[in-house]
Amino acid sequence: MRPADGAELVLASASPRRADLVRQIRLIPDHTDPADIDETPHRRERPRAYALRMAEEKARSVAPRRPGCWVLAADTVVACGQRILPKAETAADARHCLALLSGRRHRVIGGVALLAPDGTLRTRTVETRVAVKRLDDEEVAAYLACGEWHGKAGGYAIQGLAAAYVSFVNGSYSNVVGLPLAETYALLAGVGFRHRDCWDRAVDGGD
Repeated sequence: MRPADGAELVLASASPRRADLVRQIRLIPDHTDPADIDETPHRRERPRAYALRMAEEKARSVAPRRPGCWVLAADTVVACGQRILPKAETAADARHCLALLSGRRHRVIGGVALLAPDGTLRTRTVETRVAVKRLDDEEVAAYLACGEWHGKAGGYAIQGLAAAYVSFVNGSYSNVVGLPLAETYALLAGVGFRHRDCWDRAVDGGD
């Protein structure tokens, strides 16, 4: 089911994790169109403001290519205090992130933006608290060797091997994976999008 305007939904992301999460709750986008923007934080930019700015800029960058569509975008930020950790592109990046996270609690902040065809913007920010056990050299080496850290904010993916090292999660688990599902669903349901497949069968009286 779509909103009353009948417009299609575009997911502005190249992340397979986000695509899987959206499909998990049967909010299946009509198109996937990754954004291509500069993701460098501004000087002294705080993590929550950065996450929200990134989500908004991703949505606005895709919208001109998809006129008449709703555009959903998101960003995930891992923060130690007010320090924004990078998306790990090298093993050195990942090692640096793991050193900062080891034995400490940190925040994972998700920014979500939904841009309407008329340019109206709806946003949410979600914060999850996560604790990582103190990692020894063997555990760090094992995680670096597995390669799951590549391209991940903060140098880890909670849905993989890193789950063995996470001792505490307070808040949205799906936010740590890459998209806060309850808040994303609320945004989409608020403008008329509903679960597809099972919802459509229920409305049609099917099995």
